Amino acid sequence: MTTSSFVLRLGSVLLLLGLVAACQSRKADAPPTTNKLYSAMLNGVLKESVPFVSVAQLKSQPAPVLLDTRAPEEFSVSHLRGAKWVGYDKFSLAEVQDIPKNTPIVVYCSVGVRSEKIGAKLQAAGFTNVRNLYGGLFEWMNEGQPVFTADNQPTDRVHAYSPAWGIWLQRGQKVY
Repeated sequence: MTTSSFVLRLGSVLLLLGLVAACQSRKADAPPTTNKLYSAMLNGVLKESVPFVSVAQLKSQPAPVLLDTRAPEEFSVSHLRGAKWVGYDKFSLAEVQDIPKNTPIVVYCSVGVRSEKIGAKLQAAGFTNVRNLYGGLFEWMNEGQPVFTADNQPTDRVHAYSPAWGIWLQRGQKVY
């Protein structure tokens, strides 16, 4: 199987997952997204183990600590302003030892799956005010919000993780 046929099949599976999830009801605390099919897919992959925060809610909150749980190459392309990279594969609680346990924290990744897992680890470690950005960086961009480079310059480039997952990113320049 070639890489392109694998990606095409994976994309088809993700689309099918979204369609199947669309037949189910949206999770009670899930905010809306810019795309009903995207919301349905998220419903199918997120466990709601960490409370959600919507893009609108995040924009209106006093500045929480933002933790980016993506791979370093994803973070280096763009991220939310002021976000701290903590990663996923090699995440360590040592990365957050200086953050008081009651501090408002928002975790995010591309769509919210990896960040949900890191958020659950933070909760298990005693952090009491952790939220997961619903729809992740993709929804942030889809709603027209800014992202920044390592030099704190605005950019429209977003690491779309893979072509299969990149179908959910509707705005910005996809980078793989």
